[in-house]
Amino acid sequence: MKIQNPFRVGLLGGLGVLLAVGIGATIGSLATILTYVGAALFLALGLDPLVSWLEKHRFPRPVAILTVILAVAAVFAGVILAIIPAIISQVQTAIKTVPSLITAFSDGSVRATVEQALPWLNVQSLLDSVTTWVKTLDFTSIGGGVLTVGIGIASGITGAVIVLILTIYFISSLTTIKRSVYRLVPASRRPTFIDLAEQISHAVGRYVIGQGSLALVNGILSFIYLTLVLPLFGIPVAYSALLAFIAFLGSLIPLVGTISGSIVITLIVLAFNGAPSVIFVGIYYLIYMQVEAYILNPRIMSQAVKVPGAIVVIAALAGGTLLGILGALIAIPVAAAILLIMEQVVVPRQAEL
Repeated sequence: MKIQNPFRVGLLGGLGVLLAVGIGATIGSLATILTYVGAALFLALGLDPLVSWLEKHRFPRPVAILTVILAVAAVFAGVILAIIPAIISQVQTAIKTVPSLITAFSDGSVRATVEQALPWLNVQSLLDSVTTWVKTLDFTSIGGGVLTVGIGIASGITGAVIVLILTIYFISSLTTIKRSVYRLVPASRRPTFIDLAEQISHAVGRYVIGQGSLALVNGILSFIYLTLVLPLFGIPVAYSALLAFIAFLGSLIPLVGTISGSIVITLIVLAFNGAPSVIFVGIYYLIYMQVEAYILNPRIMSQAVKVPGAIVVIAALAGGTLLGILGALIAIPVAAAILLIMEQVVVPRQAEL
């Protein structure tokens, strides 16, 4: 027995390790599907407050769900129909501009302009470095990269459709899902669990609505400033609709989305318009980021989630590292849920000891 017991323990331990590795590999294989499910559930929780609000105004739940879905679809369809034609037109114009940019690089006019504007920059050294880099390019791998990008875009569109379908299913059966989860909790702890779960659910919903509101504000103000305000003062900005759409998409990502979108927009304006347009655009986004950080974000998000600033930064960085954009989106609500659990469950238990 003394010889067999270590063998049995080792065998069972090895089987346990193999089982754990198999479970990990399975989860890794299902990572994309789990991401779709998480995103759809997150969006469903975000739309649920609107459904609940309509229910309070005597809408039957199926009618409230249909109304919210149609309203969201109408908003996105309106944005797409308003922006896509302008984006297509401006992208076509950008494509037509590329040959002239190549000519400007070839005849040295771009170099002369850069040397005049930035006399401290060693343009020749920079051009030599670029030339050396171009000579080392593997155009076969570039073609494969283009194909990979095309496959990625197609996968992204497919994923968006899947998430949309799952969101509709989740929001339609959210009450049933919650009820099923609540039944798994022991009856003695069920009321406390339900109260905590509902608070977390409402916080997630308010957070989604708040982040969408910030993105909409940034997109609308960017479109007004770039399309209407600057041209009034004779400062042209090409592709303003596309830039406003980039600002909207960037602000959907918490913490770093606005600054990332602003940098991208400023670089695009620098490439296609130069000075003085890039100066006014850069100044505008510097001012807007301060307004969003100290006025808009606190007022909108204070009604959604109450999370200290340091935890917001840590949660967003950790979520983005683990799950990419989805992780950055859900990190702050998850942090708020953890703080809520600590405040209402852990701390009271520690006080009773």
